[in-house]
Amino acid sequence: MIQRVAIIGLGTMGPGMAARLARGGIDVVAYDIAPAAIERARTMLTAADGVLDNLEVEAKGIGSVRLTSDLQDAVLGADLVIENVPEKEEIKADVYRKIEGMISADTIVASDTSGIPITKLQAHISNPARMVGMHWSNPPHIIPMIEVIGGEQTAPETVATIRDFIRSLGLLPVLLKKDVPGFVENRVLYALLREVVDLVERGVIEPEDIDTCVSWGIGYKLAVIGPMALLDMAGMDIYHSVSSFLNEDLCDRKDVAPLVTKQMADGKLGIKSGEGVYSYPPEKMAQLQPERAKKLVAIRRILEGRD
Repeated sequence: MIQRVAIIGLGTMGPGMAARLARGGIDVVAYDIAPAAIERARTMLTAADGVLDNLEVEAKGIGSVRLTSDLQDAVLGADLVIENVPEKEEIKADVYRKIEGMISADTIVASDTSGIPITKLQAHISNPARMVGMHWSNPPHIIPMIEVIGGEQTAPETVATIRDFIRSLGLLPVLLKKDVPGFVENRVLYALLREVVDLVERGVIEPEDIDTCVSWGIGYKLAVIGPMALLDMAGMDIYHSVSSFLNEDLCDRKDVAPLVTKQMADGKLGIKSGEGVYSYPPEKMAQLQPERAKKLVAIRRILEGRD
């Protein structure tokens, strides 16, 4: 039974994960090497708890969250360690090496990587059978779906334990049958992003209009009708007919689009730098995340049949 969880790396995901786990009665110790990240996490935890209140997520037991800058303090006695550090294999490997002698032989090590195959990460841990992918979706305290990915050497019981643990929290585990780069959520998302960036670069449409098109067109439908169910709704004959000519014209580039590389070179990284495709002045930023959280909460309540 998983009762104590260590989260390694706070960043944008860690606080939300910690808040949701604590609401499920889990004792969480969250670690980050940066004092600024720990201080930022305190504010984010408060905000996440407010959102969970709005979602009416009831507390199971007496869970808690404690923040620390001591790695050994974080993982000591943990039943599950969730690695949540930047998306570079060498950084993750360094974490695994450091915690190797600090955790017990049966402690499960899960990575919240967005797409590095678990099989690759397993090469950096002495007991690969206990390693699994546990990919939360951002914002993790609002979106209930979590991908579960076993690598080539992951023990079936490790996958089953994490799947059952997610269910015990009232969340939705999605079990992948194969360990593929990007897993499933990001593969689908990045396929969409590749096409929309290409359409903007080609001058077919402005960013504001494509956001409206996706949000109020396919996005609106997909929130209720999944893509495979959408095939049935449209009809296989219609899909076959349209895809027979449209697939030839869809973007299939293998590199990163110039629009993205130029933005990076100019330091326009998006929200984190104050400017990307759109501009994010401080007054806009103060409202953006609370507004988005409010809308996501409202949509989730409707999808769950609570409103």
